[in-house]
Amino acid sequence: MRNWASLLGPLGAVALVFGLLSIFLWLAGAPTDFAWIWGNLLVGVVLLAVALAAGLDSLRERLRSGEARRASRYGTAAVFSTLLGIAILGMLGFLAARNPIRFDWSEAGIHSLSEQTRNVLGGLEQEVDVTAFVTPGEAGQVRDLLDRYAYESPKFRVEYADPTARPDLVEKLGVSPEKLGRGVVRVAIAGESVELDELDEEKLTNALVKLTRQGTKKVYFLEGHGERPLAGEAGDGKEGFSRAANALRNENYQVEALLLAQKGEVPDDADVVVLAGPTRPLLDEERAALERYLERKGSLLVLLDPRTRADLEADLERFGVSIGSDVVVDRLQGMFGRAATPFAGEYASHPITGGLREVTLFHVARSVRPTEAAGGRFTEIVKTSPDSWAERDLEAFFGEGRAELAETDLRGPVSLAVAGRPIVAGAEEDAEPAPHAGIEPEKRTEGPRLVVVGDSDFASNQLLDGYRNKDLFVNSVNWLLGDVEAIAVRPNTSRPSRVELSTRQLSTIRTLALFVLPEAIAFLGVYAWWSRRRAPGR
Repeated sequence: MRNWASLLGPLGAVALVFGLLSIFLWLAGAPTDFAWIWGNLLVGVVLLAVALAAGLDSLRERLRSGEARRASRYGTAAVFSTLLGIAILGMLGFLAARNPIRFDWSEAGIHSLSEQTRNVLGGLEQEVDVTAFVTPGEAGQVRDLLDRYAYESPKFRVEYADPTARPDLVEKLGVSPEKLGRGVVRVAIAGESVELDELDEEKLTNALVKLTRQGTKKVYFLEGHGERPLAGEAGDGKEGFSRAANALRNENYQVEALLLAQKGEVPDDADVVVLAGPTRPLLDEERAALERYLERKGSLLVLLDPRTRADLEADLERFGVSIGSDVVVDRLQGMFGRAATPFAGEYASHPITGGLREVTLFHVARSVRPTEAAGGRFTEIVKTSPDSWAERDLEAFFGEGRAELAETDLRGPVSLAVAGRPIVAGAEEDAEPAPHAGIEPEKRTEGPRLVVVGDSDFASNQLLDGYRNKDLFVNSVNWLLGDVEAIAVRPNTSRPSRVELSTRQLSTIRTLALFVLPEAIAFLGVYAWWSRRRAPGR
């Protein structure tokens, strides 16, 4: 029995230590199973009592010998070292809690906020009060994102509330009870608020943009010439532009369709006019109205696909942009080997593309370059790889599906988009601005702006959310509007996969990881020590 006492004593000490550790964690707020706590304490006390009773005579003999003094000395040193280590770890934990530093070592930075979000948080001038009405089981998922915002800006304040425990707060803030079942995050700034029932970085940042951006600017999409549809079944299809329109609305811009032949003139409240892939010619009166709009210091975004019949080449040439009668081909950097669906990752040092690091994806695009007459008015903002070229034999490409680099073709890198100041009457920056009720004075002094892209597919519903297509499209509109501070790299819509666990499952995993497995390892360690001690020759 004495041999077994030397085993039962350490085992009881291990059980007692883990029981006391569970109590400390419970006092610190960690959810803990009380049956586990009391079970460990009871097993520990019983084993220690049995070991003490079985080895009482042996203990008396050791206390009379010099071995007891040596054991006491070594034991005291071990206890002191253990307590010192615990104190150091506690101090480090205290300092880490008071001075937190976050690291994101994931390859894609999926746990970091995007550039756009950091810009919005850095520009906050007022306090943001966020109230998350979530159950305790869902609080961890919501806290993971909201804590990143709070860490980035001291003006971002978060309060977590269980809707069943805080009905007074629900009534005070006027939150709809129907939404509480799914969880609601309320974002408020200076009396204005937005409620989010689905939380991700894109929706939360868009809410901040809507609450902080002053005034509303309007973007018109031209229609009536086979342009990409914005609404309805066609607008929601893969060729539509409903997602592009929603991306602009998320920037707090108003989006409307414009039938220019009916209006006769571009409306006075138009800040930007978009021609998204027209396939039929514009009337002479419509082209003249667009030119008058540019003369009034307006801004125009033209997305023009190859082989369209929009008949805008001559107008763009007069403005200072040469749009090629060709198709860009890249056999080495095409998507899944599709030569007519090239990636473009060479960007100019321009406000639209200065922050882009990842590629954008185009489909059946044409080359776009400044004319010689434009001088330095335009910048080639996006180019394909050096292995690409602009195929000018369109009959062979579209008729036979054949593309071969010839002397007459334009060798890569091929420019797919330009941005700058068009050549129109009164476009010189030192010219006297023409008075117009619909253009603000500071807008008139800036002069007209023009962005031309040789493809409209990149901003379609099918491709907009891929790679950096959305950033290129929205940043172009930001620049045309003069909202340079809004230009940024936006959050990715795809997020890392999550395993949804219930509160009970999460508690079980925590108990296994923090208590059961470590305690089992400690028990096995004690048993291995005891077995080696009893081995022959020792």
